[in-house]
Amino acid sequence: MRVVFAGTPEPAVPSLLRLIESSRHEVVAVVTRPDATAGRGRKVVRSEVGAVADEHGIEVLTPRSPRDPEFVARLTELAPDCCPVVAYGALIPQTVLDIPPHGWVNLHFSLLPAWRGAAPVQAAIAAGDEITGASTFRLEAGLDTGPVYGVVTETIRPTDTAGDLLDRLAQTGATLLESTLDGLEDGILTPAPQPADGVSHAPKVTVEAARVQWTLPAHVVDRRIRAVTPAPGAWTMIGDLRVKIGPVTVSETSLEPGELDVRKDGVLVGTGTTAVRLGTVQPPGKKAMTATDWARGARLDSKVRAR
Repeated sequence: MRVVFAGTPEPAVPSLLRLIESSRHEVVAVVTRPDATAGRGRKVVRSEVGAVADEHGIEVLTPRSPRDPEFVARLTELAPDCCPVVAYGALIPQTVLDIPPHGWVNLHFSLLPAWRGAAPVQAAIAAGDEITGASTFRLEAGLDTGPVYGVVTETIRPTDTAGDLLDRLAQTGATLLESTLDGLEDGILTPAPQPADGVSHAPKVTVEAARVQWTLPAHVVDRRIRAVTPAPGAWTMIGDLRVKIGPVTVSETSLEPGELDVRKDGVLVGTGTTAVRLGTVQPPGKKAMTATDWARGARLDSKVRAR
């Protein structure tokens, strides 16, 4: 099939590469979010998907909105049979969804109808789910509500961060997306409506939502920190200093919520149940370091708390 691939961040790259290498499908163009500034130098950079398309000599479309008349006209000219989409980052209007005969097929990183929305992997880890996965479904006007073509499952490991889990799902999901397109071309796939039960939502995780709530139980603190690692990154205030923190391990030590216990072998912070041991700490403007090294340099007052 002729396909126009839509996607933006790194997790979409394995799917794009899989389709580029496919002997059955031709990627005639890529749709991605406009170039944006990034890094300390605020340089304008291409999205990860756009960069891969450039490397392979594939036309890159960067509309500010999928409603832009020029984009709609160009997509119509390209005459794709299907538009696979992975984490594109913009809502597609119905008039554009109707252009390819096989529609827009979305790879979503959850077992729909669970965790519809922008942050399904983060939500699954934060909720303590043991199993998650990826789904391919036909896009429609609703938010991740379209009928499902296929799924793959993935176990959530006890130490998984969102980055770890997303890396695995990006790979298994790429295989699922390719097989879905194969089935559509062969005419052997019929999507099944999503069940009405089991619906949950996963909105984008804001920086404020990534702040650690030390009054929560230790196992919840652990999950929530892993859920926002590496992005946007868990953080807390320690005295007047705002620091990012990496994944923690649950301890059996009892401390008051937010209370710090600096030891030679590590740094403990109290929660609503037992304490957790900090892994890495990243002060403003510095690289991440072990909590022990950070505490040694910070020379913390015994009365300072995390909050």
